[in-house]
Amino acid sequence: MKKEKKKVILEAGMAVMLFLLVVIGGRVCLKAADGSRLATGSQAEQSTKETKAQKQSEQDGNAAIQPKDGKSKKDSEEAETAANVQEGYPILGTSAVTAKELANYFKTANLPYPSEVLGKGGAEDIETFAQIYCEEAKAEGVRPEVAFVQTMKETAWLQYGGDAKIEQYNFAGIGTTGNGVQGDSFPDVRTGIRAQIQHLKAYATEEPLNQDCVDTRYQYVIKGSAPYVEWLGKQENPQGQGWATAEKYGDSIVEMIQNLPKP
Repeated sequence: MKKEKKKVILEAGMAVMLFLLVVIGGRVCLKAADGSRLATGSQAEQSTKETKAQKQSEQDGNAAIQPKDGKSKKDSEEAETAANVQEGYPILGTSAVTAKELANYFKTANLPYPSEVLGKGGAEDIETFAQIYCEEAKAEGVRPEVAFVQTMKETAWLQYGGDAKIEQYNFAGIGTTGNGVQGDSFPDVRTGIRAQIQHLKAYATEEPLNQDCVDTRYQYVIKGSAPYVEWLGKQENPQGQGWATAEKYGDSIVEMIQNLPKP
């Protein structure tokens, strides 16, 4: 009986120990499993952060490549190239040149002003003649020195001698084509000057005239084909258009403008 009792106690003790071992072992496994799960979760979170950082880096890189104004690289390069193109002397625009300066410029040639003929047309002296140029040029937005100096070139400082005659009040050879063709005639000095300035504006811009058109050849000009004085010469004009066929025609006018007396 004593042996059987010991045996029962021993088996019970072993059962308790086995139970304890199972419980403790389960907790250890569970803890290990939880730790593994937590470790896996941390790795996933870290991976997510790295992915977001990589995407942000790529976006920042793209933003650095794309100009802030939204223009493509090609557009920016083309704009820079256009800005580097050397411009000439504009026909249009405001000018600080005065009628007195234009009159003084004429006087530097030491040639007589044809007051008898031009006086009949409304400009008895060079001061009045120059003032009309300033008024008519301002009305159409043309620089007065451009038109006035062109007249000095075309008429040999109002001495004429070419196909057109002084009585025509044609100050820039409008309509003259050589071989004795006299070109257009105008009723007075102001109308002749207005026609010349309107013809210049036709070359300089596509914008319409501000005054009634008196230039009889206005419709034949390709509008805006010569915005710069240098382009008035057909040989220097990119489109082959222009006022005259003589080489460096526009350049010679610019050189004369640069010789205007300074105030």
